[in-house]
Amino acid sequence: MSYSNWLRSKVSKKQNKAAVPDHVMDEKKNRELSGSLAEAVEFMKKLLGENDDFVTHRFHVFGKHDAAIFYFSHMVDQSVINNDILKPLMLKPRESGQQDAAAPLKEVLVKDTLYHSEAILEKRFGKLVEGLLFGQSVVVVDGMDEAIMIGTRNIMKRSIDQPATEQVIRGAREGFIEMLGTNISLLRYRLQTPDLRVNTMEIGTKTKSKVAICYLAGVTNPGIVREVKNRLSKVNIDAVLDSGYLEQFIEDNHWSPFPQVQYTERPDKVAANLLEGRVAIIVDGSPLALIVPTVFGQFYQTMEDYTERYVMMSAIRLARLVALIFSLIFPSIYVAIISFNPELIPTEFAVAVAGGRAGVPFPAIIEVLFMEVTMEVLREATIRLPQQVGGALSIVGVLVIGQAAVSAGFASPITVVIIALTTIGSFATPSYNAALALRLLRFPLVILSGIFGLYGLMIGIIFIANHLLSLRSFGVPYLSPLVPGNFLDSRDLLIRGPLWKMKSRPSFLHPLDQSRTGENIEQAVIHSREDDIMEPVHNPNAKDDNSAKDDDNSAPDDKNAKEDKER
Repeated sequence: MSYSNWLRSKVSKKQNKAAVPDHVMDEKKNRELSGSLAEAVEFMKKLLGENDDFVTHRFHVFGKHDAAIFYFSHMVDQSVINNDILKPLMLKPRESGQQDAAAPLKEVLVKDTLYHSEAILEKRFGKLVEGLLFGQSVVVVDGMDEAIMIGTRNIMKRSIDQPATEQVIRGAREGFIEMLGTNISLLRYRLQTPDLRVNTMEIGTKTKSKVAICYLAGVTNPGIVREVKNRLSKVNIDAVLDSGYLEQFIEDNHWSPFPQVQYTERPDKVAANLLEGRVAIIVDGSPLALIVPTVFGQFYQTMEDYTERYVMMSAIRLARLVALIFSLIFPSIYVAIISFNPELIPTEFAVAVAGGRAGVPFPAIIEVLFMEVTMEVLREATIRLPQQVGGALSIVGVLVIGQAAVSAGFASPITVVIIALTTIGSFATPSYNAALALRLLRFPLVILSGIFGLYGLMIGIIFIANHLLSLRSFGVPYLSPLVPGNFLDSRDLLIRGPLWKMKSRPSFLHPLDQSRTGENIEQAVIHSREDDIMEPVHNPNAKDDNSAKDDDNSAPDDKNAKEDKER
């Protein structure tokens, strides 16, 4: 036998051996318990017995019924199993206080014996195995045609910490973690309303990952909720290890560089978007929640825009938008002007640019592309290296390599400045995936500018604008509320209007409840403020002697007139 045939036979044997649990599961997936403890133990050992962390413990219920408990030792709370399950089950009836001997055994165990609120009866083998893999414990009693499935899951998790990718100066310091239950509790902590709906489903044939769909009933358009559930139900994959898996399945345009689903690890940001009428998708095992529908304006906005005064944050938002535009077209404008239209540069500045480029043997397009690729490599290396080394590499890359490139004649000083400003502009974009899309689009714009000049740059911008106009996110135009135009919604687009002026939710989401605040909230605040300032505090018990004498000496008619006037 040749080596290739021997290796092929070994691989096929391993595959057949690995496929045995699947065959056993397929055979008895919908099969029900027959009441035989030996059959249940044999099935569990045949399916899961090769795992060293799988525990099968046999004992006697009330000292006379044979039983067994199954669980994975590293996924359960051992104290709960010992104190709340095994201890009450193993006590004699007199010790446990069981008096009703006529009641069925399974009802006595679930309703009167176990000290646990998450105990249910299940007879299908498939459901029992799914519960075990999720971290639950299963108790099978000989003679009972139903097993008891008990929630004992206890998996180690990291503590709630400040979000690493979305830090703010003024705002909440809590971020999502990998546990779905904790993330939902953080969301309910901020939205303490019965309108918050959380619907779960399982996705992934192997991982059985729980996915929670969160929205506000009475606010979110039901059509959006149905569309989200419809797209998630069509996801057919063996494993969902992160929310990014689902994002690639449910987005509208899979070939677009622009993100059509926003992700965040901030519970306050998710709550704010739910209040606007959006839907949040949270995946068990991922600290990043997905928000749909998404428009382009969301990617350069932060939660800090709404926690500070609107004048200051409007200016910062405009600066952020300018940096976003610079990161896209600044290198292309430089290449187009240097290569085709140098007459647009002022004379003094043109002389300085020509002097800096005197020793560079490459055209401007090659020079810019070389520096752009170098910056992208340095950026990626900084992200992938450990934190202690990454900061030092970024400083060395910017200072040493940039200066060395200028000294060696690979690039001119003005090119290094242009690329540095472009990189800083991309860092000013809050959303990483949006900044990545702009970084990738810089390369075709630079190539078009190097070939056709300003005409090529305008053609590229027109193509990008046309693509943005054609994009939709769950039926919502991507450039809303700019296109189609809506003046009321535009008050939170380029600048941030006062909170008391933004009384309605975004109309492009078609929410059921359009109003966010009362109609006269601004007038009520102003009037209450004026009343507090203009009206003096009146204390009826504080009277001076002169006023008391005047009250005593005044005529009854004067008193009545005064009272009428006061009324």
